[in-house]
Amino acid sequence: MIGIIAAMNVEMEALRAHIENPVSETVSGVTFVRGRIGNHEVVTAVCGIGKVFAALCAQTMILRYAPEKVINTGVAGSLSSLLNIGSIAVSSCVVQHDMDTSPLGDPLGLISGINKVELPADKLLCTDLAACAGELGIHTASGPIASGDQFVASAERKTFITDTFGAIACEMEGAAVGQVCYVNSVPFCILRAISDSADGSSHMDYPTFVKMAAEQSVKLMLRYLSK
Repeated sequence: MIGIIAAMNVEMEALRAHIENPVSETVSGVTFVRGRIGNHEVVTAVCGIGKVFAALCAQTMILRYAPEKVINTGVAGSLSSLLNIGSIAVSSCVVQHDMDTSPLGDPLGLISGINKVELPADKLLCTDLAACAGELGIHTASGPIASGDQFVASAERKTFITDTFGAIACEMEGAAVGQVCYVNSVPFCILRAISDSADGSSHMDYPTFVKMAAEQSVKLMLRYLSK
């Protein structure tokens, strides 16, 4: 079984339309829909926005359904000239750009307890997903994806995240999903279709392009699940 998590309905509804014999169950306020897409059994969830909702969803999914791997799909702001609107960022690792215990002498982004800044995504899973994107003619780039409980909409914050973590995209859930998967030893990959530029123009780009970017993610997931 493959677990698929998205933050918003716009990122999931088109994918769920392809589920054969769907079965729904609500646990801890999250609705999980199971069934089959292509050649794979899947369990899907819309977690809600932010790291707490994402972590709650991922942990519940793992305990309840025991997926062999987890894919977190959705949209993000670009932090790299390699990624334009409609391109897809594929995680090499995830970081939490708003995690800060530096007054204690820790590096920025250090996750206490596991003592890591970067949590590695599964190389094989991410490579397979990037290959599927290539088959569809969707441009991808691989690198760290940064998450935090804030919608990044300023050039200053964008510069901070890129300079500190080398991230190629930023959003609000992926690193929380990655942390839950990491501590549970479940392979994961974070996919983010670029919906905005994550700078001062985000408020103009986002409403216009989020639906188009979400459609790119769905196309990629359907190709992967057909394998």
